[in-house]
Amino acid sequence: MKRIVILGAGTGGTSTANRLRKSYNEDELEITVIDQDNVHIYQPGLLFVPFGIYDADEIIRPRKDQLVAGINYVQKKIYKVEAEQNQVHLEGGDILSYDVLVVATGTQILPEETEGMTGEAWQKSIFDFDTLDGASKLATKLSHWQGGRLVVNVVDMPIKCPVAPLEFVFLADWFFQEKGIRDKVDIVYVTPLDGAFTKPVASKALQKLLEDKNIAIETEFNTGEVDGTNGKIISYDERIVDFDLLVSVPVHGGSDFVGRSPGLGDELNFVLTNKETLQSSCAENIFAIGDATTLPTSKAGSVTHFETEILVDNIRSFLNGETLEGKFDGHANCFIETGFHQALLIDFNYETEPLPGKFPFKHGPMSLLKETKLNHMGKLMFHWAYWNILLPGRPMPGIPTQMSMKGKKLVETGKEK
Repeated sequence: MKRIVILGAGTGGTSTANRLRKSYNEDELEITVIDQDNVHIYQPGLLFVPFGIYDADEIIRPRKDQLVAGINYVQKKIYKVEAEQNQVHLEGGDILSYDVLVVATGTQILPEETEGMTGEAWQKSIFDFDTLDGASKLATKLSHWQGGRLVVNVVDMPIKCPVAPLEFVFLADWFFQEKGIRDKVDIVYVTPLDGAFTKPVASKALQKLLEDKNIAIETEFNTGEVDGTNGKIISYDERIVDFDLLVSVPVHGGSDFVGRSPGLGDELNFVLTNKETLQSSCAENIFAIGDATTLPTSKAGSVTHFETEILVDNIRSFLNGETLEGKFDGHANCFIETGFHQALLIDFNYETEPLPGKFPFKHGPMSLLKETKLNHMGKLMFHWAYWNILLPGRPMPGIPTQMSMKGKKLVETGKEK
């Protein structure tokens, strides 16, 4: 019997385990999933918690309950991986051996990496929304905040879901209009990028939305220090942005155990991963998925879903001693909430940036790079799809793993594919 150990019971780890369990009999394959707690968070829902759209208890469920029967669940912290010995060391001294290891431990925020961030103003006038605790405390703050200068600052890339900070400022605009105090709030989006987004066509569309909503943008701002006492963020080139309320998207990094595991990760503890096969550069029987990787694509739930299909095929090939034929193309699609019950949709991969047009078929029904209520409904429906389709390891109806050009319009020619 072969043994597969999966580190992390989030989106990637859970969906991979469930797909593998359905693909092999229990006497063929032993599957063990390890995580440090039993709280599975629906990550896209964290964006909605500060604005009271979701309560915290609406986006959490027990991790163990998301795994199908026949999967072992171990609730312990991971200490390190010894690739040469095919072993995972857990805190407390337990050791698990494996034939194949999957690292799916996601990413964590590191606010302490920015000077002054976690000083006296932390969770008083400086908040994050990337954690359940941060999003919940920010919800309390926003519920009674009477206005001032709201700054949303991305400290550095990569981050979880690159569009989430933009969604935050759009939802903030809507939230304060609903409260009747939008005229008392200045909203500023501060980013290390040279525009609103990493891809030119999408960046242009999103920057136009910021202008239309009277949201200022400060680009190429590399945050070096936070002065919480005086309400200032200071860049490495000594530019200053003042704030009354700072919503920070801090530096992100991989799990601490990656740094203790020789050859597994980079300087930020992200797992060095082949962008097509999802195989680790550390050892041929180690794979990685989702936010834990160094893949040059969005750290979003849709990406993990598409990766899972490729990963399971490649694990099967590896166990059979075959060449890894599965090739991930970097496919990502994201709904971008813009407030007032509307959203945009983007669909892209390693080679093709987000383009206008229709999705997922030639004639839609959804529109790309255009605000619609149907896109907003799709964003909300994804909450259900996450728990009932994505995590159980089922295919998303009508949405292929590899990105399709159907319905997309090439900006240069305007021709539809």
